[in-house]
Amino acid sequence: MSKEKLDYEKLGFKCGLEIHQQLDTKKLFCNCLSLLRKDEPDFIVRRKLHAVAGESGEVDVAAKHEMGKDKQFVYQGYDTTCLVELDEEPPHEINKDALEIALQISLLLNCKIVPITQIMRKTVIDGSNTSGFQRTVLIAQDGYVETDEGRVGINAVILEEDAARIVERKDDETIYRLDRLGIPLVEIVTAPDIKTPEQARNVSLKIGEILRSCRVRRGIGTIRQDVSISIKNGKRIEMKGVQNLKLIVPTINNEIERQVDLVKKKKSVAEVRRGNPDTTTSFLRPLPGSARMYPETDLPMLRISRDLINKVKKNLPRLRKDIEEELSSKGLNHEMIKLIFKMNKLGEFRELLEIVSNPKLIAKVVLIFPKEIARKIKNISAPKGVPSMKGDINIEGNKDILAFVLEKYKKGKISERQIKESLERIARGVDVSSAVKFEKADLGNVEEKIMKIIKGKPGLSEKAYMGLVMKKFAGKVDGREAMGIIKRFLE
Repeated sequence: MSKEKLDYEKLGFKCGLEIHQQLDTKKLFCNCLSLLRKDEPDFIVRRKLHAVAGESGEVDVAAKHEMGKDKQFVYQGYDTTCLVELDEEPPHEINKDALEIALQISLLLNCKIVPITQIMRKTVIDGSNTSGFQRTVLIAQDGYVETDEGRVGINAVILEEDAARIVERKDDETIYRLDRLGIPLVEIVTAPDIKTPEQARNVSLKIGEILRSCRVRRGIGTIRQDVSISIKNGKRIEMKGVQNLKLIVPTINNEIERQVDLVKKKKSVAEVRRGNPDTTTSFLRPLPGSARMYPETDLPMLRISRDLINKVKKNLPRLRKDIEEELSSKGLNHEMIKLIFKMNKLGEFRELLEIVSNPKLIAKVVLIFPKEIARKIKNISAPKGVPSMKGDINIEGNKDILAFVLEKYKKGKISERQIKESLERIARGVDVSSAVKFEKADLGNVEEKIMKIIKGKPGLSEKAYMGLVMKKFAGKVDGREAMGIIKRFLE
């Protein structure tokens, strides 16, 4: 069956997403930093793990599968690793910052908060958790996101601890690093309402926009996405690691074709598969069930008060599309807006806009001037026998310096054209207070030279004359004064 002829409705196609996003806080059940280490570990411990029965009294099929491998697990630890991560000490109270971020995400997904909820243990014995289980707690449910193809339900928003980071796999041994273990993860589970692979991609984009508006970690490995699909007369397949937006559609289509073939042969089996870079999938393990869940006995019930929910509601972050519309209304073009987000400069932009209410100028000061200055200084070679002209001060990201120079402009001490020159002087190592002092041209001399410019090139516009004047005086004349003189001579 060719992909062009896939009839998703006729096939009874159903699809849902599970998105796991790391939060930018300390760890979920201890006070350790969420810091990934690259140096050599300070110590190692060795363990073997065994499956236990869940609430139903049965051992989960996926846990049995892992236990059958009889592997030894090696854990690398650091001075930033604590006894909770080693499973030698009970977990601490849930991280309040992580809980509030999870509540923000839940509300932005139109979910209902669960006021009293039980922290659970999810049996995981592939070695990625030293305890043999992952702590997880339901925060909210019954939400939705809107897409052009229709509404997709959000079944659950769950807060849980991330697993240890794998370093090396061997036949009889797996080596993990404990730096990632316990980093807070929000898991978002959609309903199987997605009707096409393209809608799956759009839902992923929509949820991603909501996540990025909150305090989440960024970069490779901080977000992971699983895609569950099924067709009529087939079993559910969970595909792990399908977060590349370019690969979602072809990976789903390839798996549908594989399932169609299996259904014809009556060989469809529920299982977990890995999403491969070539858009195929490969077997990982049997699909787990509810038998792996049982209550966490070391922690009390989690109570989410109405006061906390109201506090979170009052401080909900705005979505990127809303901020983009606001910036566009202030006169910024698409490229400027895109750069503000790409360079993570929104906070800096807003703070400096409080000093000078000129969005286009602030965008230049934050995004353009520092890079232009850095390139100019880098490309200038000092004359022979003269010390290097390069300064030690990095203008980019130095909000205090940018604010100081803008304050001088606001007070009329420097012109708009002198803002960049002041910053360049500072970057070259000139004292900050000296960098904003410019020699003022004699006003009478200015008027005479402007008159000569106008007589020398008659018929130009005010703006054209202004450009010639500013070039002539190299920023030593105030722009407002210069324009006033130009207008007088043109009357």
